[in-house]
This record gives sequence, C-alpha cells and structure tokens, in this order.
Amino acid sequence: MTPDLHLAVDWTACTAHGLCAELLPERVTLDEWGYPLLDDTPLPREAVRRAGRAAADCPVLALKLRRNAGR
Repeated sequence: MTPDLHLAVDWTACTAHGLCAELLPERVTLDEWGYPLLDDTPLPREAVRRAGRAAADCPVLALKLRRNAGR
C-alpha cells in the first residue's frame, strides 16, 4: 500500500522557475507570476515517481513530496 502523498511548495525557497509545471503538467499549473498552483489531491500511484523527479529537479528544491498529516 502506498502512502497518501501530496505535492507541497516551500514558498520561502520558490523563485518561480516553472520547471515543476513542465515536468508534471497534470498536477502543477503556474499563476500569472510563474509560481506553482498545485493540485492538492493525493498523488495516484503512477504519478509518484514523476512527482519525485520533479521535486528532485527543482532548481531551488522548493517542490516537496509530503505525506498527508492526518494519516
């Protein structure tokens, strides 16, 4: 069973590079200033690997994978 994972942004680190939206367009869109808007629903099993890659490739490591706090 996979944990209930979500994407999160460290807003103090994010500098709006937009790479997260390029790597995971079905989960991340950008606002008018280029900052990420995240789909807050749990990641499906098939998206976890790509979400981890997007988090690892973030130039300032602002994108994170987090477990749902309530579980």
